[in-house]
Amino acid sequence: MPSSETPALLPTPSPATPRYQQIKAFILSRVASGEWGVEDRVPSEHELVKLTGVSRVTVNRALRELADAGLLVRVQGVGTFVAGAKPQSNLLELRDIAEEIAERGGMHAAEVLSLGRLRADAAMAAAFGLPEQAELFRARLVHREDGMAVQFEERLVNPVIAPRFLEQDFSRITPYRYLTSCAPPERVEHVVEATRAAPDIAASLGIPPDEPCLLVHRRTWSWRVVATRAFLTHPGTRYRLGGALD
Repeated sequence: MPSSETPALLPTPSPATPRYQQIKAFILSRVASGEWGVEDRVPSEHELVKLTGVSRVTVNRALRELADAGLLVRVQGVGTFVAGAKPQSNLLELRDIAEEIAERGGMHAAEVLSLGRLRADAAMAAAFGLPEQAELFRARLVHREDGMAVQFEERLVNPVIAPRFLEQDFSRITPYRYLTSCAPPERVEHVVEATRAAPDIAASLGIPPDEPCLLVHRRTWSWRVVATRAFLTHPGTRYRLGGALD
């Protein structure tokens, strides 16, 4: 059971990270590290106020949203507890594109085209199990192998799972590597289709608008909620998708 007597500090405040998101990250980091196990009681609102120095309203919002997401269980008059995690389902192996390229003997480089926030439309909200207009983070990148563009990545992220996502330098660390470090995947869904890239994506990849592409839709769950949705576009002449089932 976690102790509420040892002071714990939040990460250094950032203008880009609301305080209630920092409280969420604080709690999730303790769970991810194993310090607070399944069914352990987490500190009360009053205890978290003392530990973190934020208002009770802020703490209440963080606990409420984590409970709504299924990460915590709140029992009236008893306390708040860490919820159990669902078992992992392996559909296809998750790989970091930088590692794939390195294994082939190539040099990986990433160009960050945009990084910011957006409001979920109906389709996005349904995919994440969130209300319409909920805030999501979005990153758009081009991954290159030895200077040649091999993947256009558009990634949507649930801020509850990775509240500091927008503070990362994705020219130095891939979104995949960062997200798996703070939110290990429990379940993965893949859909693969042949398509033609949108004009802006084709331009970023340096391919003709009519060149066939391979589009991988990937949705990943962590802590029992949808953590991220990625749309990975690969030029058909530069990429092959393979896998094996044992």
